[in-house]
Amino acid sequence: MTDKTQKKSLTILGSTGSIGRNTLDVVARFPDRYQVHALAAHSNVELLARQVEAFRPAVAAVYDPEAAQRLRERKPRGGRTAILTGMEGLVEAATAPEVHHVVAGIVGAVGLQPAYAAVAAGKEVSIANKEVMVLAGELMVNRARESGARLLPMDSEHNAVFQCLNGAAPEQVRRIVLTASGGPFRDLPLRRFPAITKEQALKHPNWSMGPKITIDSATMLNKGLEVIEARWLFGLPPERIGVLMHRQSIVHSLVEFVDGSVIAQLGLPDMRTPIACCLAHPQRLPLELPRLDLAEIGKLEFEEISQDRYPGFFLALEALRLGGGMPAALNGANEAVVAAYLDDAFPFTEIAAILKRVMDQLAAVPLAEGAPPFLRHVATVDDAVRADQFGRGLAAALIEQARGTPC
Repeated sequence: MTDKTQKKSLTILGSTGSIGRNTLDVVARFPDRYQVHALAAHSNVELLARQVEAFRPAVAAVYDPEAAQRLRERKPRGGRTAILTGMEGLVEAATAPEVHHVVAGIVGAVGLQPAYAAVAAGKEVSIANKEVMVLAGELMVNRARESGARLLPMDSEHNAVFQCLNGAAPEQVRRIVLTASGGPFRDLPLRRFPAITKEQALKHPNWSMGPKITIDSATMLNKGLEVIEARWLFGLPPERIGVLMHRQSIVHSLVEFVDGSVIAQLGLPDMRTPIACCLAHPQRLPLELPRLDLAEIGKLEFEEISQDRYPGFFLALEALRLGGGMPAALNGANEAVVAAYLDDAFPFTEIAAILKRVMDQLAAVPLAEGAPPFLRHVATVDDAVRADQFGRGLAAALIEQARGTPC
């Protein structure tokens, strides 16, 4: 923004998801600071129509063409909102000249192209969809450097690191430590894992999120993906990025500096805090939210990550070690496997088992004659998409083998 009277114009990619809904909650609290230029969603027309009526954006983009048609037929009372569709609609919403800030909150690989387009257009982009950086982190960072775009981490853990760093250069940092709640099964005896139900897996103890990310939290694959994301966002090698389980979800991340100082960011679990941090950066918004009372919390606990309990976390670390398109391939495989699990295809324990078999196949691919070049190096967005699709393809046959396993 050029002056204090000008409102910051926003595009919210994924407006009907938890990040989008929380972003709109923050926006509604500060109507003098923000205006919504575009809302974008996959197919949740009912909620999107209500959002259009409430915020009256110039544009509503719907990825699914049939859903877009349903939105047109509803004719939401939101003024003259143009309704766009498909990937072209998402990209147009993300790159409109009027937009200052893009919230990249579309879950999954479909969010990569509009987020990259926003970066190429020199926008201020809040990264709330970790898959964008997992698929093409190096590309995103390099393109932002070329275009002058600013990448702001909106995930709670990465936003916490961002706040702790406060502009410090990578050479001043010894390591960063992300925290993980441990999900719903952190205390469940391992012998009982085969009996886990979908309802149990979808009941996160600390956060309210969409089904896909909630399952990723239960397997803790999400935390491995967050390590990959952190590697690119903060320019640190994997060996300087750690993770601790912290069941209270009060310390969101820590940064240890070369002089031995450790700075942590604390707060009650509420996504509106990191969202507001990104929207207002470098200022702070006076949010009226519940406040942290450390005396009431009483204690803060930290534990190492158990490989027996959370094999998915270590699979993501292995993909990062292999490099190239391997993280993107694992991400694609995971999206396919979690979607099948949510469709009641197999038990919870099969998620990690299938992904382990995918990773075993991926590890052998670079050594094979005629291996796809995009698995060795992601040079373009298309390469990232191809690697993601390659992983989905590997997972597909394994998913079919697992279907029908008693849940």
